[in-house]
Amino acid sequence: MLPARVASPDVAGDTGSDHAQWVIHGERFVDENPHIRVSLADVELSDGTTFTQYVFRLRRCVIVLVLDEPGSHVLLTWRHRFIVGKWVWELPGGYVDDGEDGAAAAVREAEEETGWRPHGVRFVLSYQPMVGNADFPQDLYLARGADLVREPAADETAAVRWVPLDEAVAMISNGEIVGAGTIIGIQYALMRRAGAQPPAH
Repeated sequence: MLPARVASPDVAGDTGSDHAQWVIHGERFVDENPHIRVSLADVELSDGTTFTQYVFRLRRCVIVLVLDEPGSHVLLTWRHRFIVGKWVWELPGGYVDDGEDGAAAAVREAEEETGWRPHGVRFVLSYQPMVGNADFPQDLYLARGADLVREPAADETAAVRWVPLDEAVAMISNGEIVGAGTIIGIQYALMRRAGAQPPAH
């Protein structure tokens, strides 16, 4: 048996694109709706091992990090996530409609879920929260400041709150915040507060 290949600052390992690449022998449709497509892929590893894996392909989403003007508080929503059986705090966000601009979707989703219309929304980064079994692109947007323009949609959230960033960090630690997008957004806000300069887009 070969030893495990471990990457370190001194040993990069083999990062060639063809090394140990999985071979997909076929993909069979299972089900779909307007938000998700489910299929089964027949996979072969480089050592000859074969197996079948579920593959999920979901529509692009936006997540909106809305900070107040000083950048000390973040706008969060309180909602029940039945799949994990928990009430959690989250950044607003949702699916991008067909043909819709990402920034426009970010403003729309933030307003629908919180009642606050964010200012100057700009793209920050894209990420994949379940890259091992799903293609689920999510785009993080940043806004500084917002205007209260309406009540949040009744089916979107149970509560809305401007939360101090330091308190939001504690909410991650105690399990009140569990969503990947919200954690990424709060960490990005902390990085900005610490003076880090992310790459410009």
